Amino acid sequence: MPAVQVGQGSIGGEEPIGPVRERSGLPDNQGVTPLKRELERLYRLYNHRRYVHPDPLEFLYPWRDPLDREVVGLLAACLAYGRVRQILDSVAGVLHRLESPAKVVRESSLASLQKRLSGFRHRFTTGEAVGWLLHGAGRQIERHGSLQKCFCAGLKEEDSKVLPALEAFVAALADERTNEGYWVLPRPAAGSACKRLHLFLRWMVRRDKVDPGGWERVPASKLIVPLDVHMHRIGRALGWTQRKQAGVRAALDVTNALRSICPSDPLRYDFALTRLGIRPETDLEGFLKRCEGKSEVKQQWRVKKIRV
Repeated sequence: MPAVQVGQGSIGGEEPIGPVRERSGLPDNQGVTPLKRELERLYRLYNHRRYVHPDPLEFLYPWRDPLDREVVGLLAACLAYGRVRQILDSVAGVLHRLESPAKVVRESSLASLQKRLSGFRHRFTTGEAVGWLLHGAGRQIERHGSLQKCFCAGLKEEDSKVLPALEAFVAALADERTNEGYWVLPRPAAGSACKRLHLFLRWMVRRDKVDPGGWERVPASKLIVPLDVHMHRIGRALGWTQRKQAGVRAALDVTNALRSICPSDPLRYDFALTRLGIRPETDLEGFLKRCEGKSEVKQQWRVKKIRV
């Protein structure tokens, strides 16, 4: 098992995993608007691994095998709620009991997984619930060969976004006979923004200096922003959504706005934007002030009705 060292942004170092699919300069080679310039400046400044810690994303870096990385990513994303120190401790605690994640979840019974996780608790998520999640992941790896192939089984070429595939993916991981697994997996159809699941997809689909990638078959253009309260506030301030609740419709609003700026990679700026207001040296209010009058996307994305 790779050494999992939390802190100082040191997990995996500064080098990305594999070749970075990232072009120099501004994305999509389109007309450069003032808002895009401001976002690109933020991206160049903060889209580096030294700014990742503390973030559960750092647990993915040591795992070179995409099969291990996708299991670690799913676990880390599903536990990514609450105080960040507790999140990091909880993810590290589970990984310490798994050794080789993909092999363990594929070859272990539900009972043996829950025995491994006996006594574990992350806020209201128990070792029993995590055992159900990992058992579901193992069943789908055994059936499809990987979690990526399981996800892609529900992804159609004509789908403009990942929502239908994500709903099918959650249903596949959970046990619909007993509803086990839904304890830790939100359902998109229920109206949740599913921030943690979209975070997992960003980590696995995109590949740059921050996101390690590994899922080559899912287009980055179909991703949806992992919307939390902080990102919702930024989206409202920039005029990307007027919705007061950070639900799935607000997430789609913000995603459509970002897609109009960078169609092939709407989540390009997600990590950099979420550093604002989190890192002590950042100036969220200053950023928003510089963006005043630069939200050229306000009208063009709002006129389209979104069907969820």
